[in-house]
Amino acid sequence: MKGKIILVTGGARSGKSLFAEQYAIAQGGAMAYIATAQIYDQEMEFRVALHRTRRAGRWQTFEAPYDAHQTIELAAKQAKTILFDCLTLYTSNLLLAPNTAEQPEEKFQYIMAQIDQLLVSARASQATVLFVTNEVGMGIVPDNALARQYRDIAGSVNQKVAASADEVYLVVCGLAVEIKKMAVCVKQEVVHG
Repeated sequence: MKGKIILVTGGARSGKSLFAEQYAIAQGGAMAYIATAQIYDQEMEFRVALHRTRRAGRWQTFEAPYDAHQTIELAAKQAKTILFDCLTLYTSNLLLAPNTAEQPEEKFQYIMAQIDQLLVSARASQATVLFVTNEVGMGIVPDNALARQYRDIAGSVNQKVAASADEVYLVVCGLAVEIKKMAVCVKQEVVHG
């Protein structure tokens, strides 16, 4: 049996994490939570505290700001359902990591390779793995290069995970809609010159 991949996306404060938690609980059995956030200030400390309060006692929590594919492998040994919250913070961690390449193309390739490893670990896990992510491309174009690079890479990460996912949910105003089954696929013809 292969692992099942679920992607839950939406804007900030859309209710995506709460939906993902409820989805995981509905699966029954042991649950693991993989937290990617790093606490650098009081505002982030408050956000993390809110999530911890909601999950009190029901989850085994793993912290994985880096090398999260290894954490998925570890969590899958103990849990039927794994909630990974979130891909966009994980992408930010990788983008700003000290060992990340300087050149934008090299950073992009490094991050996408890390996401490939996540997906391989999730499929091999025999668990249901829910990835939560932010939809960051619906706002204005950022005014600085780093923010644009982040937005572009996060969009590519989301597309890669959505393509591999068994189900993709968009959450807006606390309401979730499964969008992958409604997606339209258009085949492109290869034109030879």
